[in-house]
Amino acid sequence: MIKRLGGASLLALGLSTSAFADHHKEEDVTVYRVFVGDHEAAQVTAFDLSAPEKRWTFATKGQVKLYPVAGQSVIAAVQSFDDQVNFIRSGLSFQDHGGHSDIEVTEPSAIPLPLEGARPFHLLEHDGYVSINMDQGGYSVVLDSHELSEGEFQRYDIALNHAHHGVVVPWGKQWLSSVAADKAEEGSLPPRVGIQAVDVKGVATGKMATCTGLHGESFSGEYLALGCKEGVLTVTAGANGPEYKMLPYPDRFPEGEMTGHLIGTKSFQSFFGSYGKKGVVTIDPTAEPAMQLVELPFRRVDFTVDPVKIKYGYVLTEDGRLYRVNLLSAKIEASTQVTEPYSLEGHWNDPRPRLAMAGDEIIITDPNASLIRRISTESLSEIGTIDVEGMPYNIAVIGGSGLSH
Repeated sequence: MIKRLGGASLLALGLSTSAFADHHKEEDVTVYRVFVGDHEAAQVTAFDLSAPEKRWTFATKGQVKLYPVAGQSVIAAVQSFDDQVNFIRSGLSFQDHGGHSDIEVTEPSAIPLPLEGARPFHLLEHDGYVSINMDQGGYSVVLDSHELSEGEFQRYDIALNHAHHGVVVPWGKQWLSSVAADKAEEGSLPPRVGIQAVDVKGVATGKMATCTGLHGESFSGEYLALGCKEGVLTVTAGANGPEYKMLPYPDRFPEGEMTGHLIGTKSFQSFFGSYGKKGVVTIDPTAEPAMQLVELPFRRVDFTVDPVKIKYGYVLTEDGRLYRVNLLSAKIEASTQVTEPYSLEGHWNDPRPRLAMAGDEIIITDPNASLIRRISTESLSEIGTIDVEGMPYNIAVIGGSGLSH
């Protein structure tokens, strides 16, 4: 099914106060724009890290999970509990010119028409498409990233074999779809058992690769990685279609656990993932061993990777301590206290800190303190805080450097 969705007109040419005053001059500009979703209030608050006193607020239907898409030009606000996805033009656009990038800075603005569907959840972007799974609808909505950046786009619905908590991955001229079991416990969605190639109508075009409990998916280099009970399943493009390889968890890993969240690095071949409640794993599908475990003293609250100091990842544990992990050696190199403790007991969606990166800073939401904390990646010390009303929860930070003309 294809639907035409309309969007906003192109943004006005007015520039953010944090950018540059005279647009006739060529300047080297660095801008990081922060988007924060509140845990209770149905809204997204945005501000520039260099000028946080100027705020933009965007109403949503409910609580959001935020994803930068379309080359950072759009923020997708996924509202799983309210069956809606809103899109916000970020106001930042980058154009690569080989030796440098141009940057254009304008005010962020809402794309008027939201996307509706039954329990939107996993969002993934690849090959110029954004895929949002509708868990209770039995399909994934696929949008063209370029069209989305322009505010008008077509919607493609890719059918799943059953409604389930899954994912559809854009993959060249076909799609990779998670596969659910034919039976489910009463009142529950069927469990995930694998992944297979499908056409635009959701009809299988290849054999299913087993991946029990499939959860967590990310790209790095030529690899797609998926978390499974058996191990981490990798997918690469082969001459006759996708090629699958299971990387089993090493025998020394604690039994009965799995990887359920993966972040792929962009500058070298590596993944940073969860393992159980108290561990993180570094994964290089081309190395031996492919997986290395880092065990933490307390349960993991959130983690991210550093796009600037590319060999590092950061993990926040429930005691409020932040750890710097070397992704190459799989060793903890430093740690420091950054927030009060946040217990993982209770509901999975209780307000807890979330991490994002902004150049040489780690940006951390601190819901109980109504603060955004700015942490230096060099020293792990706090270099500032930003007051945010309510309970700042999910966060996305976009930006970088470029020349303005």
